[in-house]
Amino acid sequence: MAGTKTLTIIKPDAVRKENIGPILEKINGNGFHIAALKLIHLNRGQAERFYAVHRDKFFFEGLVNFMTSGQVVVAILEKENAVADYRRLMGTTDPAKAEEGTLRKLFAESMERNAVHGSDSDENAETECDFFFARSERFSNFEG
Repeated sequence: MAGTKTLTIIKPDAVRKENIGPILEKINGNGFHIAALKLIHLNRGQAERFYAVHRDKFFFEGLVNFMTSGQVVVAILEKENAVADYRRLMGTTDPAKAEEGTLRKLFAESMERNAVHGSDSDENAETECDFFFARSERFSNFEG
């Protein structure tokens, strides 16, 4: 059974352009419940830990520098089949190839500055949500 939560990050490029509201509006309009939300500025250590899976890749240093370059919005989104539905709403990493109406088509600058992050599996969604939010910070529609 597919999970009911995913994590999103509205990245520094989209925050700087003041696209937080329009992005959240699209998320809500697509049936997602926002269970937790905060505006933060990641420090280098946090960004390196969050993206540790990419440590050996050529883009790691640039990714960490970008993600620490300004404030981000992190949010737990809930909906049946959350990960797959949110990945569809985000669109492909390359905004030039993303479908019309997707978040990346609407708000991304480039593959590197692609406006939003979304969990890629139910397992990673749990890990990523726990990275940013204590259980006591969440308002869930799915927990008893």
